[in-house]
Amino acid sequence: MNTLALDTTSDRLSVAARRPAGRVSVREATGARQHAGLLVPLVLEVLAEAGLDPGEVTRLIVADGPGGFTGLRVAAAWIKGFSRDRNVAVRAVSTLLVRTAAARAPGRVVLGVASALRGELYVAGYQFGAAGVSTVLEPMVLASGHRPPLEGPVDAIVGDVADEVVRGWGYSAAVVIGGPQGLPDAARMLELADLAGATVPVEDIGRWEPIYGRPAEAQAKWERIHGRTLPNPASQPG
Repeated sequence: MNTLALDTTSDRLSVAARRPAGRVSVREATGARQHAGLLVPLVLEVLAEAGLDPGEVTRLIVADGPGGFTGLRVAAAWIKGFSRDRNVAVRAVSTLLVRTAAARAPGRVVLGVASALRGELYVAGYQFGAAGVSTVLEPMVLASGHRPPLEGPVDAIVGDVADEVVRGWGYSAAVVIGGPQGLPDAARMLELADLAGATVPVEDIGRWEPIYGRPAEAQAKWERIHGRTLPNPASQPG
């Protein structure tokens, strides 16, 4: 399949494309406020380098969070527009799983970690096999000073968080991958595309929403003031 992958969940915008058995074309830009302006130009660049017209894309993979609210909204809006009236299969993958692909190897248990702001972290755990991946710790918000509720050995921890934070969890044998290598990468999404258990189909793109992980600050403030949950328009009867 002609595949386009994109991640907008962190400060780094990452886009990649390839034809079957072709080389991977990648573009990246750093700066969360640039995502809206640079997403389309970077998509067009990777498609052109891969020798693809937009209409030739048959599979689109998106990192669906948790992550930055604005970046996720940018990706969601663009994907809904791009896939409309096109014969393209849309599949979603957790951005935490995308991070762990930096340490992917058969048999490995890897934790993916990302900042959730307010002193908290997003964390999830995955075990890789030769042809598939299974979730050993569902994505969750981890309070400051707490340890992930995952017993047993962990082979690697991947994320753009301080080394001393994850070292305090007690997984002494784990390799820690941070910095730019700990960020989600669209090229890794292409590696995960055909791995069983890695991606899930988006059946109703019109109602699909990414996984924000927690409310945006504006939403949290609204809910504190009004004492109730702000309704999600996508969940309302249409």
